[in-house]
Amino acid sequence: MSNLKQENTLLSVKDQKARRRSLIGAAFLMATSAVGPGFLTQTAVFTESLLASFGFVIFISILLDIGAQLNVWRIISVSGLRGQEIANKVLPGLGFVVAIFIVIGGLAFNIGNIGGAGLGVNVVLGIDPTVGALISAAFAIFIFLSKEAGAAMDRIVNVLGALLVLLIGYVMFVSQPPMGEAIYRTFVPLELDVYAIITIVGGTVGGYITFSGGHRLLDAGIKGKESIPEVKRTAVLGISVASLVRILLFLAVLGVVSQRVALDPSNPAATVFQSAAGDIGYRLFGIVLWVAGITSVIGAAYTSVSFLRTFHPVIDKFHKYWIIAFIIISTFVFVTIGEATTLLVLAGAVNGLILPLVLGSMLLAAHNKKIIGDYKHPVWLTIFGALVVILTTILGVRTLIQMIPQLF
Repeated sequence: MSNLKQENTLLSVKDQKARRRSLIGAAFLMATSAVGPGFLTQTAVFTESLLASFGFVIFISILLDIGAQLNVWRIISVSGLRGQEIANKVLPGLGFVVAIFIVIGGLAFNIGNIGGAGLGVNVVLGIDPTVGALISAAFAIFIFLSKEAGAAMDRIVNVLGALLVLLIGYVMFVSQPPMGEAIYRTFVPLELDVYAIITIVGGTVGGYITFSGGHRLLDAGIKGKESIPEVKRTAVLGISVASLVRILLFLAVLGVVSQRVALDPSNPAATVFQSAAGDIGYRLFGIVLWVAGITSVIGAAYTSVSFLRTFHPVIDKFHKYWIIAFIIISTFVFVTIGEATTLLVLAGAVNGLILPLVLGSMLLAAHNKKIIGDYKHPVWLTIFGALVVILTTILGVRTLIQMIPQLF
């Protein structure tokens, strides 16, 4: 009897550790999915343009990011349903539309992620970027071939996410940014760039990124009203990690451009690392670019396929192999065609409409008893979410209209 009790206690401790690992893994999956190669370029470009005032953009975007993620993660957790299932219950057929947008956008951006990872290998080892892309794809595939793919993914994104913070933090330290000016302009900006705010929000919680953490929690069996406190903390942790990386990178760039160094338009982030820390900094940039690329490959593949799993039992049963196929297709397109500029342009325009579409459906679901039962969704979260929907809808439509001429 004593042995049985001890066994149950050990099992309980093991389950608690697994649950904690899944929660942290979900947060880092969301964060590292957001921090892709485009994230690095975007932050460098906006910092060079707005200087210390970009701190205000980051501050506002963090608030909006938290509003979006808390809404999405809560509703997914309470309902126990994936994003596409919730959308289908709000409006029959909407889930299929959302899934198609997510998968197309995820595939297009994954081509860029694979390319970024390949370029990172090129910077560090000096080998051809195409070969680097193939090595990176093989690394990602190996993770999903493991017996406990979910646990392996959690560990990898946790370690690589921490590595990102450390490396960018080092470059920020040696670049010696004007901290006082950065802090002051975060609350008293010289100029207000609404476009930058919405762009940053879309880059942090747009497309598949919005659902990466929430879907990971469902796969780990973490759901229901009783899980809300954990889910809330995990969502905030994910946004905090992604925001910390952006803040550190912003300060690193600010330290460089404050010394009147012009960033190379073809690779602005690389200029920052090299100017701040010389050749060592350039190698560090390669590592950061690879980490940003490979974690985004993992996040995009995992989350995109999660939007297909509920549509057919075969997809759900063999989802690991669908994820691997997703990575292989992305790599094949990059190796044979390149980054497919037209596809990326179209996906970028469509991606701008995904967040307001899915977040809007989530807000409707949050007040539908057939979906969430007797759960009471906080009014302030609904208002927050509605604000994000309005802002991102304006940007998405505007971006799509601007991009249409480039497609024909």
